[in-house]
Amino acid sequence: MHLALFCTEAGMHAGGWRHPDAGAVRPFDLGFYRELALKAEAAKLDMLFVADKLGLDDLYGGGVAATVARRPNARPEPLTLIAALAGATSRIGLGATVSTSYAEPYHVARMFATIDHLSGGRAAWNAVTSVSDSEARNFGRAAHLDHASRYERADEFIDVVRKLWDSWEEDAIRPDKASGRFADDRRVHYIDHEGRHFRVRGPLNVERPPQGHPVVIQAGVSGTFQDIATRQADLVFTVQPDLDSAKRAYAAFKAQVAANGRPPGSVKMLPGLMPIVGRSDTEAEDIRAELRALIDPVAGLTFMSGSMNYDLSRHPLDGPFPDLRDVITGSRGRFQRVIADALERGATVAEVGAAYVESLSFAVAAGSPKTVADILEQWVTEQAADGFVLMPPYLPGGVDGFLTQVVPELQRRGLFRREYCGATLRDHLGLDRPASRYA
Repeated sequence: MHLALFCTEAGMHAGGWRHPDAGAVRPFDLGFYRELALKAEAAKLDMLFVADKLGLDDLYGGGVAATVARRPNARPEPLTLIAALAGATSRIGLGATVSTSYAEPYHVARMFATIDHLSGGRAAWNAVTSVSDSEARNFGRAAHLDHASRYERADEFIDVVRKLWDSWEEDAIRPDKASGRFADDRRVHYIDHEGRHFRVRGPLNVERPPQGHPVVIQAGVSGTFQDIATRQADLVFTVQPDLDSAKRAYAAFKAQVAANGRPPGSVKMLPGLMPIVGRSDTEAEDIRAELRALIDPVAGLTFMSGSMNYDLSRHPLDGPFPDLRDVITGSRGRFQRVIADALERGATVAEVGAAYVESLSFAVAAGSPKTVADILEQWVTEQAADGFVLMPPYLPGGVDGFLTQVVPELQRRGLFRREYCGATLRDHLGLDRPASRYA
């Protein structure tokens, strides 16, 4: 199986940063990230991944007050961070999020090509469309692009970036001191892209990346996301709360990959999973209960409001959760199931806020190292996943047990590598290296 570590200083559980075993939140301490990356590399994980959001959630209550007061929000810019970690590590892949709604293809192609060179072929780009109006207002827009428009732009954006990575052929640079010719100009190409959203002439001013194309990641669950990801992505991150839904999603996604003319194994599917590891199943459940008791419902509602593009402060905390399935404009696919479940249970606004951010709808694997390994093995062997994005509830202790106890158990079962078998992230993931389309 493949394992990626979601890298965040505060952990992914809404109560995680408040847990007694959580370390101090140090979002700009490079030593913290270096130590985490080296631990993950020692465990032979495929990749360390850094997410991003281009603003503070400010919909709940009409401002940033509740968001800033109730949960950690400061975060480093992802490309800067993985560039720094490229020099501190040697084998683990390094992924970073950059939005297709608030960037330009040439910038993205150039930055990731550079990091791929500097890291020796370990870079990955998580191409997201962003979700919130608060982000839009930081880039001169009154509101975020509608769902269809932002995915249409993303599709073309990724296509342009891949063309730019292709604009230099493998052996274009051939320095010859005697003749004075540095490169073969016949192997460097204009891309001359003209589309609905972008006009880019090219070529890139960075030679072809070591991986050919840095790994392209997409994350989501909506039908529109799936249509693009089955054609464009090398790796997908999904949100599946349980085994049965994950199996259905896996089968449907792989079938669509094949229908688009790609081998099903050419796109790896990694659902998010929150591991809570204890010395026994009872201890793990006790930790989970401790974390649940530390959740502030308003902190959860600020997050949900920002992701939905809807101000949940309009509704009383002790009132029933409203049916917003046709109202939200943000992460639509993720919230359809959450809202339907809330309506079926008759849950209050506060209850939904607390329940949602307990794991952000990701699956939770709580138990002893053996129990957690059993859960991961079942998901992979029953074709619900190709691996997982590990979402630690808090750091650093919330991931240490997984890396030092669960990983060795998976290795004993022959389910995870004992050593890296290649140098690049594509090697780790078992992905082919694409040739330039201009070759």
